[in-house]
Amino acid sequence: MPGLIGRKIGMTSFFDENGKNVPVTVIEVLPNAVVQVRTKEKDGYEALQLGFDDKKEKRTTKPMLGHFKKAGVSPKKVLVEFQGFEKEYQPGDEIRVEDVFREGEYVDVTGTSKGKGFQGVVKRHGFAGVGQATHGQHNRLRAPGSIGASADPSRVFKGMRMAGRMGNERVTVQNLKVMKIIPEKNLLIVKGNVPGHKKSYVLIRK
Repeated sequence: MPGLIGRKIGMTSFFDENGKNVPVTVIEVLPNAVVQVRTKEKDGYEALQLGFDDKKEKRTTKPMLGHFKKAGVSPKKVLVEFQGFEKEYQPGDEIRVEDVFREGEYVDVTGTSKGKGFQGVVKRHGFAGVGQATHGQHNRLRAPGSIGASADPSRVFKGMRMAGRMGNERVTVQNLKVMKIIPEKNLLIVKGNVPGHKKSYVLIRK
């Protein structure tokens, strides 16, 4: 699927064509530079390696510096491969948001969700806690309760919902409607929310 790399700016509200106020996410999609062109003859598949967000040369390794110089582009912070582009591009070309997306179509957005640290079962899985506040339950209100049998099977099954690290996972939200494209500001406005904190990188695919 063709797509581009962007940066989440934040959320706001937007009036659609029916006059309804809907929540939207604003994504900054600066021109993506074509760093490498994968071909079937050389690589076994066809794809474009795109770069996003300039990076200082002194913070780039020498092998990657040569990779960028070969393409004739400045060092980039993020490199992602996309397949399915109909138009042919050469290394050094730039792909803008209006070249790929259209208003009214639906896209999938992938990002890394916000990390929430180590959380208990009530916050992480929506448990109700054990018992009531009376009858001797002085410290069990947010406890997980029983987690399995005793002698048989003598272990805890994999996948048991327990306390642990929450968030900071790769998440894809599908079928978000493109409400508006602002080419002069390189902005893509989609309906609904996308994973990640503000200024985090996201992948937008058709």
